[in-house]
Amino acid sequence: MKLGYTIIYVPDVAASVKFFSECFGFQVGFLHEGGDYGELETGETTLAFASVTLADTNFKTGIVAAHASDKPLGMEVAFVTDDVAAAHAKALANGAQELAAPKQKPWGQTVSYLRSPDGTLIELCTPVGG
Repeated sequence: MKLGYTIIYVPDVAASVKFFSECFGFQVGFLHEGGDYGELETGETTLAFASVTLADTNFKTGIVAAHASDKPLGMEVAFVTDDVAAAHAKALANGAQELAAPKQKPWGQTVSYLRSPDGTLIELCTPVGG
């Protein structure tokens, strides 16, 4: 068993793929022509986006959509970088909302938190011990 995908349900798959690609430098691996699904090449585990419309067909009772929630959902995607401040600034310039500015933690890691335009909670962090 291994973790293969993290799939985030969003209102506009192409817009989310574009935001994450442009802000964090991930290559687009796949974008379905119908607009309901897209993937980014992020390493061993694929970060994917699926439309809220597709979620409605998969789950009879629907989902709690991140973009429709006043608060971030209780999960995040975390991206490791050597320059949290630069990645944070780039995300803000591309429409992200700041939740916590870059800050060095007591264990030495620099961490910031953002919310993407589609509502996804994002952590930017330096490597642990870095």
